[in-house]
Amino acid sequence: MGGSILKLLAQRISLGLLLLLAVSVLIFAGTQILPGDVAQSILGQSATPEALANLRRDLGLNDPAYVRYFHWLGGVLTGDLGTALTNGADISSSIGKRLFNTVFLASVAAVVSVPLAILLGLLAVRYRNRWPDKLISGATLASISLPEFFIGYLLIYFVAVKLGWFPSVSTVYDGMGFADRLKAVALPAATLTLVVLAHMMRMTRAAILNVMQSAYIETAELKGQTSFQVIARHAFPNALAPIVNVVMLNLAYLIVGVVVVEVIFIYPGMGQYLVDHVAKRDVPVVQACGLVFAAFFIGLNLIADVVAILTNPRLRHPK
Repeated sequence: MGGSILKLLAQRISLGLLLLLAVSVLIFAGTQILPGDVAQSILGQSATPEALANLRRDLGLNDPAYVRYFHWLGGVLTGDLGTALTNGADISSSIGKRLFNTVFLASVAAVVSVPLAILLGLLAVRYRNRWPDKLISGATLASISLPEFFIGYLLIYFVAVKLGWFPSVSTVYDGMGFADRLKAVALPAATLTLVVLAHMMRMTRAAILNVMQSAYIETAELKGQTSFQVIARHAFPNALAPIVNVVMLNLAYLIVGVVVVEVIFIYPGMGQYLVDHVAKRDVPVVQACGLVFAAFFIGLNLIADVVAILTNPRLRHPK
């Protein structure tokens, strides 16, 4: 049995690496077919043809696309993401600082949203088709219907401007205290929580309700166990695999989907870094950010697959 599990895990990891390789090709190709001239955007409209030609040669833009791709991929595999065209800064060190900020923001949102979503899902199942279930479902549907930028601006207007509880601009810096950092990310974290909470809650509710139709649930009820005991001891553990899957998908969104939220709150994370350099047409930075986002998304989905395999005997022993 252990060998079959290891084989399945190796297959999933191999597929994840192949998918990341395919995504790297798409990212590189997407940045290469963008309209405009990179050298022209760097030097400006007043640049001479000689200066443009020299810069294109220095950047390797005269080489075939496949040569540039393998040169870029080789640098990525050795930990060298290149140099930003706009300021000459090392991309790896710049991304390291920004990535920490983004992961911190996503972690705060996850610590709040995941337990809250599971608790609300359990309550919705416990009081199914009664007013708590309808209230929870209605509130979460309302939150998921609003785009994150609209939720963010609402929080800025009411919580930051009117009430003055939290800052509207999420400024963080090195050496900042943990409590101050939490206060700075409170509003963007709340925005992300409201965005992902509804999906996780509804999927938790649906997974548990699906398990509640099983025969062993009826047996537990006939033994005299209360509804909450049946849900907590029997239904929830057996619905864990789909719940973990949806949690991992939403955690991936918290990492990848922070772009809009970081721009709204001017938060110095990966999303803000990406948007700033897209505007400047800094191709190496855009490529590096896209690859990092893809790696996180694929990695978290890979973890979801592994957890599903370990918790579901039907996946461990496929026919």
